Amino acid sequence: MIASFDVDAQKGFTLLCPKELPVPGGTEIVDALNEQASLAHYRVASKDAHPANALWQVNDVKDMLRPLDYPHTDLTWPSHCVAGSYGFELLDGLPHPSDYDFFVWKGVEPDMHPYGACYHDLAEQRSTGMIEFLRQHGILQVIVGGLATDYCVKVTALQLADAGFEVIVNLSACRGIAPETTEQAKQQMHEKGIHLAEDLCQVKRYLGLAVEPERAV
Repeated sequence: MIASFDVDAQKGFTLLCPKELPVPGGTEIVDALNEQASLAHYRVASKDAHPANALWQVNDVKDMLRPLDYPHTDLTWPSHCVAGSYGFELLDGLPHPSDYDFFVWKGVEPDMHPYGACYHDLAEQRSTGMIEFLRQHGILQVIVGGLATDYCVKVTALQLADAGFEVIVNLSACRGIAPETTEQAKQQMHEKGIHLAEDLCQVKRYLGLAVEPERAV
């Protein structure tokens, strides 16, 4: 059984919200996410759902990524994906949250800023229920896409791999914040045994599905 996972595919991570955390090309992933979902038996997703009074938020992007001495949040970030705001919304063309088979809202507490969608805390002790849902439904393989490759996508993929799933990250359905951290993330995922697929054809190959041969022009 296969699941397709849309990780934090929200407007707050695109140039639609330039004062939040705009990821270059963030609005371009919708078609790829919908395509990978067509290969799966279940479609699941997550959203950042941050409060307006989050302890980790800063007003100036220059102050981003500074270490914090809190048990459940490690770095400063600009305010983004505040629940109820425009940036909180999923990208246009994706299903409504109620139409997914399972959906996670994360980062609700002002002093907690998880990256992965499988746990509410950085220590990975408070489950969101995602892993349990996938196991309950006999999922063996998970195709992952979303925003951003170098943070929430990476951590979610690593959490799923640690939980024993075969994980395929569909790079055509992801975008990263910065080239350097994106390459580091790809290396970390590769070292964990996660498959990195450049496009849907490679996803199908990792899933063991037939790939139609290219037609001669």
